[in-house]
Amino acid sequence: MAMTAGGSAGGPQCDINVTPMIDVLLVLLIIFMVITPLTPKGLDALVPQPPPPDQKQQPPDPERTVVVQVMKGSGGNKPTLRINQDDVNWDNLQSRLEEIYKTRAEKIMFVKGDSDINFADVAQVIDIAHAAGVDKVGLITAKIEQGG
Repeated sequence: MAMTAGGSAGGPQCDINVTPMIDVLLVLLIIFMVITPLTPKGLDALVPQPPPPDQKQQPPDPERTVVVQVMKGSGGNKPTLRINQDDVNWDNLQSRLEEIYKTRAEKIMFVKGDSDINFADVAQVIDIAHAAGVDKVGLITAKIEQGG
């Protein structure tokens, strides 16, 4: 801001110089325009669609379908994991998934979580699955599992 003293009118005049403010505004606008595309987006998740009402839901084929269950741990510990019906721990989950998917062309997996666990644990399983090379991860909810 600047102030001119005197001038043709003979007294002090107060003129606000808005040029520096406009410059700062334009710089901030450019910064936000550059940063906005770089902000991370949420997790991409697939939710299986229920069958039409006149069709009966077919049970998943255990040979083709991989379901990772995230179940509540005992005593408030970290949740326990199960791939289809095999127990697995957090340390070897990625290597187990890599082993399962190394010969498959379709790399699709479903995650089923108990209703009383934190979503952060489900998100961690999804991250591990992506690191193991799984392309698509779907979520199974209790309502979908019951067929409704």
